[in-house]
Amino acid sequence: MFQLGKTIVSEDVIHKDFVCNLSACKGACCIDGDAGAPLEKEETKILEEIYPKVKPFLRQEGIDVIESQGTWVTSDFGELETPLINNADCAYVIFDENKTALCAIEEAYNQGVIDWKKPVSCHLYPIRVRDYAEFSAVNYHKWEICDDACSLGKELQVPVYKFVKQALIRKFGEDWYAELEKVAETNLKK
Repeated sequence: MFQLGKTIVSEDVIHKDFVCNLSACKGACCIDGDAGAPLEKEETKILEEIYPKVKPFLRQEGIDVIESQGTWVTSDFGELETPLINNADCAYVIFDENKTALCAIEEAYNQGVIDWKKPVSCHLYPIRVRDYAEFSAVNYHKWEICDDACSLGKELQVPVYKFVKQALIRKFGEDWYAELEKVAETNLKK
């Protein structure tokens, strides 16, 4: 672990390799697990505002869940997250012709309907950020469904922090990312 400003960063972020391999995993991270995508407080307001524009991109099952539970929910642990369809798929998941899970929010963004890409936790994955009173912990999340992404990242020699560069800049800013690059370069020379 090392400190960057008010963040504590796992060294796995610079040492592990990762490139999403949707052709292999079919977007399993959006349909597996026992919780929705983690949300920041301000993102709940964004989801409420953009829902009418995202709705045409959604599957009926997603619309039904969102309209009964809301555009976001609070977990039993008090955490904000996206709602789930039958405790599995994120309510915002759609599928392409190859049955690969995609994000309806991101699809609306890609088509220029909205100007918000998706929740930052999704954009950051496989990095998970946990906020504490004095700092934020930035960790690499290892999940076996992403083994193909790890293999592809290793083959292409793309460390996690480079794969999620835009998301890290979105979350922490350009200056923070520049400092991370310096730490990575120094660390990888050792």
